[in-house]
Amino acid sequence: MIELSNVTKAYATRSGSNVVLDSISFTFPFRKNIGILGRNGSGKSTLLRVIAGTEQPDSGHVLRSGSVSWPIGFAGGFNGSLSGEENCRFVARIYGADVDEVVGFTMDFAELGEYFYMPVKTYSSGMKARLAFGLSMAIEFDAYLVDEVTAVGDAQFQQKCRAAFDARRNRSAVIIVSHQLGTIRDYCDCCAVLKEGQLLCFDSVDEAKRIYEAA
Repeated sequence: MIELSNVTKAYATRSGSNVVLDSISFTFPFRKNIGILGRNGSGKSTLLRVIAGTEQPDSGHVLRSGSVSWPIGFAGGFNGSLSGEENCRFVARIYGADVDEVVGFTMDFAELGEYFYMPVKTYSSGMKARLAFGLSMAIEFDAYLVDEVTAVGDAQFQQKCRAAFDARRNRSAVIIVSHQLGTIRDYCDCCAVLKEGQLLCFDSVDEAKRIYEAA
């Protein structure tokens, strides 16, 4: 279970304070796939970072019972001076996972060849994305966080990514933020809408669609 209690987050802008999360209280149950719709700039990615713990709210708190992933596919946390293998070992130790299993899975999944043993700063953006997705799938979590469902690589690799993600979401909870209604329909059991700092939950995607598309 992930519980948000009176979570508020705002950013300073030239025109004043922009409140993207306004005293949100919400419970995400485990074993349920929840989609969050929101326009660009509505605060979807901020919400996911707050849930993950990589960004702290200005007020309120987040209660997590069980293991929660970082946003799937996020490559910004890699140390560029370390190799892909070394980054995998570092992350595995942080999460208490079997280091050799994580390294082996990621190496096979990412298909980087000798680059796996080279500094990440030498990678292209696509190679970083492959490493990030493979590492995300290498560690078992009770809840996976997804900032959009992005496909990387060629068609064959994209199919591989989709199959791996489907396997995880069948045995863990998934929280997906997106502005694409089709993505939510494909992956989620129910839907919430992030609008004007508030998180509104609906049992069906169609109900959420009406609020999301309302002017």
